[in-house]
Amino acid sequence: MRSTPSLKLSTRLVAFVTMIVISAVFILFVGGALSIKQLGQEYTKHSVQGIVKVIDQQLLEHVETGELRRWIPKIIKASNVIELEVSTPNSVIFHYHDTEAQFDQTRLISISNPLVLNPSYTVNVKVLPPYIGYSYSVGALWSLTLAFGLIAICLIQGVRWLREQLQGSELLEERGRMILAGRVEQYAVGDHLEWPYTASEALDKMIAELQDARQERSRFDTFIRSQTFLDQLTGAANRLSFDNKLESTLTESGAAGGVIVVQVNDWVEIRDSLTKEQKDRFIVNLGEAVANCVNRFPDVVFARYFEATFAALVPNQSPADLSNLASQVLKQVAKLEPLEGLDPENWLHAGLTVYQQGERKTDILNEVETALKSAQLEGSNNWSRFNKANTTSSERGSVRWRTLFDKQLDADKLILIKQPCFVLNESGEVDLIHQEIFSRILDEQGKILKASKFSPAIRQVGYERQLDRNVLLNIVKFLKKDAQDSCYSINFYAQPFRYRSHFNWLRDELLQLTPSQRKRLAFEFMEGPMVTYLDAMRPVLKMLSGLGCKVIVNQAGRTIISSHYLKDSAIDYLKLHRSLVRNIENRSENQLYIRSLIGACANTKTKVIAVGVETKREWSQLVALGVDGGQGRFFAKESDFISSPTSQSKKIISTIPSRRNRWKNKVPR
Repeated sequence: MRSTPSLKLSTRLVAFVTMIVISAVFILFVGGALSIKQLGQEYTKHSVQGIVKVIDQQLLEHVETGELRRWIPKIIKASNVIELEVSTPNSVIFHYHDTEAQFDQTRLISISNPLVLNPSYTVNVKVLPPYIGYSYSVGALWSLTLAFGLIAICLIQGVRWLREQLQGSELLEERGRMILAGRVEQYAVGDHLEWPYTASEALDKMIAELQDARQERSRFDTFIRSQTFLDQLTGAANRLSFDNKLESTLTESGAAGGVIVVQVNDWVEIRDSLTKEQKDRFIVNLGEAVANCVNRFPDVVFARYFEATFAALVPNQSPADLSNLASQVLKQVAKLEPLEGLDPENWLHAGLTVYQQGERKTDILNEVETALKSAQLEGSNNWSRFNKANTTSSERGSVRWRTLFDKQLDADKLILIKQPCFVLNESGEVDLIHQEIFSRILDEQGKILKASKFSPAIRQVGYERQLDRNVLLNIVKFLKKDAQDSCYSINFYAQPFRYRSHFNWLRDELLQLTPSQRKRLAFEFMEGPMVTYLDAMRPVLKMLSGLGCKVIVNQAGRTIISSHYLKDSAIDYLKLHRSLVRNIENRSENQLYIRSLIGACANTKTKVIAVGVETKREWSQLVALGVDGGQGRFFAKESDFISSPTSQSKKIISTIPSRRNRWKNKVPR
């Protein structure tokens, strides 16, 4: 890759022009000085030759030596002659030396001239150099001073003009630097002063086309996923998506909740007598009414199971809450006006059953179908619940949850466990990138509750901030004492960042850490809530990346949403939801979904991580699809990170049964 030059184009051109002008002036100055020196030497020689001619004529006239001693000093003193000697090969006829002038003998110019009229005589002269003792005079050198001044003024004005002309190229170069730094959105349109104009306009056009292509790619990927897992009429999940989520939920540790099915009675008999517009309008209204009731619970999967049948998977809710929900659904739907041909008193029925971890998907579907038929046999608009023996579930309401959280959501009482996450290297092996931190709390009986059990309640009662603050507090304390270089990933909620105070708190906490400590931290956000509050999350993601922390999006694929946020935000890792990974080798639709997500991450720094990998077959299929890493019990199990003092004697044991014993603990009916 080519390196970007450190100096701007205008700086380099200005430096070049300035160097050329200064070099020319220096050469001119040196040449002028040498010329002046040469002229001075020629003048001195000419003056000495005049004295020699006079002496030659006087010697020809046989002037006595005494006469020479009388007038020669007067002539040579005016010519800066320090020493003069008239000699023959045998004797010195005359010698003069000026003792008044004190000069360095090495600086005197020696000139020896034989006489023309008296060839046997030689005159040796030592004279002062020209311009010795002179200082700079503005009056004498005003023209040279003016020339240098004009050159300096013209150089300054020329440099200023050159900078103005090259300002557009500097703007274009700076824009290119920002684009290379990843700030494409902020510099999508260039300044009108950018130059060359054609290059600036071409860059604007290319960026606009690139953004449109990215959005089109995101829309296309979303279209593929929606066609695979969404009902096109209502926008809810389809039967395939619902079955996948249900089967994946039943394999999660400590899973519990319920399934509600709402069906229109005698739909097959009346649908042929209705127009398509009537049927579609009625189904859409029915779906909206049911969705408004069930979507107030977190992590609900709502689907159009058949043409006039809707199903809802409601996890982590007690049977009492599920019964209330079924009653509310019937009351809400009863407000709709039934179609012509339907009995107003007997056109809608609902079936309800509860589930626990380890049960079969087919058993749950059979149970809810049995409950639905029981409601239909009663001959009125009602719902029925399938009676299951030995059903254990939490009966906590919001008040009891608040009481439990007030006691257990303390930094000293939280139980933290970790699970390593790996990424593939060039040789096909896996390298550890971080340890994901999970939180646990103790209930009233001292049993350990997983985050999947109490997280929906936390979101319902609004205790997300307390949990995030206490988890980060424990991690920060650990980092300040830990001398190793391991990295840790913390799960954070997106909802609290709607408030500026939560953003300021996280920023202040991270700024108290050293850069090396911040590089060891990663923050995970659930995809659905993060996209819902994307406007509030963008500054958070930018701040975390700027401080050197990693940004991770988990539970990707749990809901069908656009993946365009991957292009706008600095996401380091994208973790797939467990339901997409479970038995991936046998689910072609999940493979298509994962390929779509991997394609959405192309040309970005985001790496796709598969979470919940349990078997070698799953991992082999995921590697073939192109994932960048994995996390799950196939690589390593969870282990203790920080245990609360009250739970140090308790051993955290997974409730996921092995394949051999998975169905031994099935709840009898």
